[in-house]
Amino acid sequence: MFIFEQLFVFFQQIFYLIANPINVFILFGAVLLGIIFGAMPGLTATLGVALLATLTYGMDTSTSLVALLSIYVGAIYGGSYASILINIPGTAAAAATALDGYPLACQGKAGKALGLTTTASAIGTLIGMLFVITMAPLISAFALNFTSFEFFLLAFFGIIISGTLTSHDLAYKGWIAGFLGLFMACVGRDQLQFYPRFTFGLNELDGGLEVVPVLIGAFGIPQIIQVLKDKVAGGEAKRFQRILPEFTEIFHHFPDIIRSSLIGVGIGAIPGIGEDIAGWVSYGAAKNSSKHPERFGKGEISAVISAETANNSCIGGAMIPLLSLGVPGSPPAAMLLGALMLHGIQPGPMLTFDHPLFIFQVAAILLLASFAMWITGMLLAKQVIKVLRIPPPVFMPIIAVLCIIGSYSLGLRIFNLYLMVPVGILAYFLTEMEYPIAPLVIGVILGPMADANLRRALMVSKGSFLPMFTRPVSLILILVILLMVVSQISWFKIFTKRISNKMFSRKVNKNIS
Repeated sequence: MFIFEQLFVFFQQIFYLIANPINVFILFGAVLLGIIFGAMPGLTATLGVALLATLTYGMDTSTSLVALLSIYVGAIYGGSYASILINIPGTAAAAATALDGYPLACQGKAGKALGLTTTASAIGTLIGMLFVITMAPLISAFALNFTSFEFFLLAFFGIIISGTLTSHDLAYKGWIAGFLGLFMACVGRDQLQFYPRFTFGLNELDGGLEVVPVLIGAFGIPQIIQVLKDKVAGGEAKRFQRILPEFTEIFHHFPDIIRSSLIGVGIGAIPGIGEDIAGWVSYGAAKNSSKHPERFGKGEISAVISAETANNSCIGGAMIPLLSLGVPGSPPAAMLLGALMLHGIQPGPMLTFDHPLFIFQVAAILLLASFAMWITGMLLAKQVIKVLRIPPPVFMPIIAVLCIIGSYSLGLRIFNLYLMVPVGILAYFLTEMEYPIAPLVIGVILGPMADANLRRALMVSKGSFLPMFTRPVSLILILVILLMVVSQISWFKIFTKRISNKMFSRKVNKNIS
């Protein structure tokens, strides 16, 4: 009976959304805009959500949520256009798609690849939506048992795991970026005693660093500088004919779609990781499970489907920790968290009490966005792809103006521009030194949560850390954090490698005997 009640509420939210023509118009418009952001090299889903978040400031919460989630879904999918047709990933999430997508386009199968990836991406988004409905309320109910120590450790865990998994070479670079974001979050008057910290006598810093200008600067300015520096030229799109896939072809690849969807949801649920890692992990899983791994990299359709399904199902996975714990599962989800805060919504364990229908509303929008993405992708692929011929340096000055307008429009404060520019320059140099930006963003978002909860817990315990080691959940989090840190030490890696080699040799000897 309870399941039928949930289904009734879910379909009720869908009806309320489509009953408003403005919501339907914004749904398709934001999806199309997201596809353009994803298809254009240099523009990203994170940047799209960031710029649109400032434009939704005057909208009601429901309409703004339709716009933000739709551009998120469209941008993650849109990266496949550039990857398949011109071999330049439009987004990092579509990097794995380019390995087999472009060879397929060279073989004259671009239409087939786009049709299958569009359908697979829509199915992946739907599966992610199902997990949002089922898992987010359960995790929220579990998180109600958290105390301040658990919330502090959870925020700390989000920064550590984001730094570990997004670093290209050394994990400590990600940790440094995360702790730098944590320090930036401590600027301003503290939440408990209202004492000014690191304000240097500037009244503009009393309220802390505004999240949106910081995030626009961190993601927008490095992209602008990089594209203008490299002067990436527009590509000539490959020609393609039939786009609509055959049902038998979809059915044949359905196991790949299900496996990749589950991988995407699982990776998306890990705080701060993102769709690009989901795409690569799913690509590797598809290659390992394939009967013909030698075809990968030469135009294997299952490889393209696996990568694209995973990065779109990762959207639903990223919503799970965002809605239930207030911890973003990916960089675009971090931008979405900032946008929700602008509208007075605080995701976390109390979300189901403050806004009982919010999770169902998010799931309904993801369902509608997946259908809008499929329809738009099928009808407008040949037209939208013409945007790829425009050189990105032509687009970047427009993006720079939108970044300035977006930062200034938040409170009409010129100080936001003074904040956005140095943060962007800092992020650019960090990127050049191969320091990931995602942990810095996670640190800025989770910093207030970590700071306030740790100090509150110490006030209650009169300065003692002992209660942290007496609660089961906090102990588990501490052990996981320690294991994650120790696993990056060289001697530990050598030790685990030796053990795995010994186990493998024993297994081989046993099979021989």
